[in-house]
Amino acid sequence: MSLNPALEQVRFCPRCASEATVRFPRSLTCPSCGYGAYYNPKPVACAIPRDEDGRLWLLRRAFDPGGGLWTFPGGFVDLGESVEDGARRETMEEMGIEIELGSLVGVYSRADDRVVLVVYEGLALGIPHETDEATEVRAFGPDELPLGELAFWSTERALRDHLGR
Repeated sequence: MSLNPALEQVRFCPRCASEATVRFPRSLTCPSCGYGAYYNPKPVACAIPRDEDGRLWLLRRAFDPGGGLWTFPGGFVDLGESVEDGARRETMEEMGIEIELGSLVGVYSRADDRVVLVVYEGLALGIPHETDEATEVRAFGPDELPLGELAFWSTERALRDHLGR
């Protein structure tokens, strides 16, 4: 998978159609009109919801990437939205509940990924349920986590960091 498929075959400026200078995978600049576009990792806001008994709620993803595997709720931060609000919105969209955000668990990235994950602790303010984005939702005790069935490398790292506190 390309680090930036949107820039792979580009040769011309999207504003004036002149030949552009492409510095793959990071940027495109136009010497004719001055247009510039910079491609940076996108922030992903996540929460690890827990219930009053300390169990962690995970969801089985309905879609790729990671379809059929377990993770906590998360997704891209929308323009005009804080990372914290993004974590709350994604939890509502993926688990159908509101959460009370707690402290920051960690920030996760790799040079070969197009995202930067920001993960928070969260207190579930209701009972999560399946949604269009989650085929299954389940609470796990710390010693019951499905570590061999997690969707992403960052899911495991964040869960281990969270439990190591």
